[in-house]
Amino acid sequence: MGVALADQLAAKQGAVAQRLGPHVPDGAWEPPVASAPLRFRGKAKMAVSGTASAPVLGLADRWGGAVDLRSCPLHVPAIEEALPVLAGFIGEAGLEPYSIPGRRGELKHLLVTASPDGDLMVRFVLRSDRLVGRLRDGLGRLRTLLPMLAVASANIQPVHQAILEGPEEIVLTEEDRLLMRLSLPGDAGAPGAAALMGGAAPSGGRGAAARGELALYLPTRSFFQTNTAVAEALYATARDWAADAPAGTGPMRRAWDLFCGVGGFALALAGAASGEERSPGPSVLGVEISASAIDGARASAALAGLSAEQARFEAGDARVLDPSAARGLGGLPDLLVVNPPRRGIGEELAGRIEASGVARVLYSSCNPASLAADLGRMPSLRVRRARLFDMFPHTPHAEVLVELVR
Repeated sequence: MGVALADQLAAKQGAVAQRLGPHVPDGAWEPPVASAPLRFRGKAKMAVSGTASAPVLGLADRWGGAVDLRSCPLHVPAIEEALPVLAGFIGEAGLEPYSIPGRRGELKHLLVTASPDGDLMVRFVLRSDRLVGRLRDGLGRLRTLLPMLAVASANIQPVHQAILEGPEEIVLTEEDRLLMRLSLPGDAGAPGAAALMGGAAPSGGRGAAARGELALYLPTRSFFQTNTAVAEALYATARDWAADAPAGTGPMRRAWDLFCGVGGFALALAGAASGEERSPGPSVLGVEISASAIDGARASAALAGLSAEQARFEAGDARVLDPSAARGLGGLPDLLVVNPPRRGIGEELAGRIEASGVARVLYSSCNPASLAADLGRMPSLRVRRARLFDMFPHTPHAEVLVELVR
């Protein structure tokens, strides 16, 4: 963290370009998208230790050691301001932190997410449901302390393992999802946009060009990118690349978004961002294994006024889909978007994509190593362009978007 952010980004770009060198020509790289150096993290995942009257929020180990991260400067201001308030509420409500070495106590984690508007989702990860009633009783007080609290829930994680959350979620508020109103730049490739989209915007605006709003609903047990500003740049770049088809590929009528999460890529491609003077986007299908995330994506599509023909979302395992056997899903897609977890799409799905004849693929990866392996499994698809997004500044991790054409 003592290295200047520009130098970090240059080193990261060099390392990623070297890793992907056999597959991505040097001339295919577009300028990287930088992040703000501080206060960019829209999620806090805090282990809770200590005592109810003196809780420690941050890191905890199996020997009883702990580091408090309430003042961590990577969190967005809304989270930075909320964490001390939540620490005080733990004491008021008598929520005894879980002791890892002693295997006793109830409150294991606090998971806090902030929207771009500063609204909050707070999830209390408990060992059991024993204190849920106490949380319900204290909800009014918590809302007084945190007026921006939109969603509160209790997640039950009973096992003594380093697992962040469990399968059971008890929503305590009327709302069960957080509205994320993203602001997508009108031209993600505009001069200067790479520096502005993820970094500090000039006074009077959040980016380099006219922006459209993309509203996404985030349910409690669903994934969203940690760095919201860089995620905006990622979705905008994918939208622009999708619309800029190479000669000979034909019009883009159908697109699939595999591992779609809450639908960010799919809805950006479908033209859900308001304030944009654009032709209607393609008909999109999003597939995601999390039913909760699919519920959020469907609600976001409805909020944007998109019909089921324009944006359809289905819960299922994207790894087993075969684009070439897509008769029941509208036919072979003209564009395939994949945004898999760190392990990548894997040999079987890569093989089916290779054999399918799909003309174009947008692959968003948080792991250049698995990306390189997957690109090697699809030799008939070549990289047309690539871009690094500094989603995780001050770390060696990188988000990379590549466009593949057959």
